[in-house]
Amino acid sequence: MSKRIYRLVHDEARRRASQDCLHAEHGYIVTVEEPSKTREQEARYHAMFSDIAKQCEFMGQKWTAEDWKRLLVDSFARVMASHGTPLSQGGRIVPALDGNGFVQLGIQTRKFRKKEASEFIEYLFAFGAEQGVTWSHE
Repeated sequence: MSKRIYRLVHDEARRRASQDCLHAEHGYIVTVEEPSKTREQEARYHAMFSDIAKQCEFMGQKWTAEDWKRLLVDSFARVMASHGTPLSQGGRIVPALDGNGFVQLGIQTRKFRKKEASEFIEYLFAFGAEQGVTWSHE
């Protein structure tokens, strides 16, 4: 049996996946997982980082889109955890190697599941609304 991937979006796909599981040889592996984020979601939140970077300040200064990405991903992860729905990937904050400050490790948007990316985009819309951001791609 060659590798088969089923997107469980209707009963027929579920039936075929079930049949393959029933007839698979001993030792085969089955993985069921949430879908990964889409390219469209990725493009959307990167455009949003750019809009935020152009229009917002933090600590009295402008920050790059990449800096905003890190700030917003960290904030989003904290909010999700506080609501009892932590992200699928763990993050942690550790002291910097030189002891001056801290570094956020582990959370990367490229590893977002589709649902997490959707929730992140909604989070960015809410953040932007609070900051008066005008979106360039609505």
